[in-house]
Amino acid sequence: MKLGLGLYRHMLTAENYRFAKQCGCTHLVVHLVDYFFQGEDDGQNQPVGSNAGWGRAGDPHKVWTYNELAELKAQINSAGLELFAIENLDPAHWYDVLLDGPKKQEHLENVKTIIRNMGRVGIPVLGYNFSIPGVAGRIKGPFARGDAISVGMDEVDQTPIPKGMVWNMVYDPDAPAGTVPTAAPEQLWQRLSDFLEAVVPVAEEAGVTLAAHPDDPPVPMLRSQPRLVYQPRLYQKLLDLKPSSRNALEFCVGSLAEMTEGDIYQVVDQHSRQGKVVYVHLRNVRGKAPHYRETFIDEGDVDVFRVLEILKRNQFQGVIIPDHTPLVECTAPWHAGMAYALGYLRAFLQKLDGDG
Repeated sequence: MKLGLGLYRHMLTAENYRFAKQCGCTHLVVHLVDYFFQGEDDGQNQPVGSNAGWGRAGDPHKVWTYNELAELKAQINSAGLELFAIENLDPAHWYDVLLDGPKKQEHLENVKTIIRNMGRVGIPVLGYNFSIPGVAGRIKGPFARGDAISVGMDEVDQTPIPKGMVWNMVYDPDAPAGTVPTAAPEQLWQRLSDFLEAVVPVAEEAGVTLAAHPDDPPVPMLRSQPRLVYQPRLYQKLLDLKPSSRNALEFCVGSLAEMTEGDIYQVVDQHSRQGKVVYVHLRNVRGKAPHYRETFIDEGDVDVFRVLEILKRNQFQGVIIPDHTPLVECTAPWHAGMAYALGYLRAFLQKLDGDG
């Protein structure tokens, strides 16, 4: 197992690459979508935002090119790290895949182009979250030990999504008034099936693995739209839609632990035995959706060492990142929180290697 760090777009700097290396990381998972500095969020924690969303999506006419991906990979490699995955597509590039809109075929071609460019560069994994509302309804507060600022949820936000927005970002600021029609759950599953049918063969040719994130927060409806993987059993349904070694999982332990059904350790065992876990988001939580709090990695409901033991037993060799962390009160809250989580995970990984 490899220790990694997830970095948002504004964090893709030489200083943060050195931070990752100093904390014992070997791999990075990067976001190329800019979620920060457009709304209520300050870049120190995962974005929360309001019903107005996180801000503007990217340029709909410019997908990520081979040259920019190659340059990013070279910068990361020069810091002694590997670029393991790109996490999340820009809503501007594929909104009509999610909405089943008139540009659906064009947007499927966008995704295929991105996958081919990643394959040429040698970036092995594309993480994605197939969701119309994306992440919404979370709140911030002093929820972790010592009143450290973290995120959680108290109720489900069912505010309809305005037209021109998807995945919590505005792709068309000039969209007409009104809201996005509510899809039926079977319609959303059909859209996912269409997506996988179109792009998995391209991923197979390019040598890139698609890794699906479960719903965060894991509730059956959010902002008046259905969700796909809001219970653990639905992960298998996603895999069965398009059996392939390139159709796999961005395995978020925190989101899975927040679900009201299933046993987190059984779920870890099932999918790691299948070889379907590509990389792991490993955070700790207390409670179940829609009433939960994200905690420090050593204080929640999840026995983190037990999760790592299961992964080790099933010969998981992918990357583990602490996807979220409470903010430690100091001059560098995010970095201190991440350093704490990384040190905790690194110690357990070293223990497992010694026991093995």
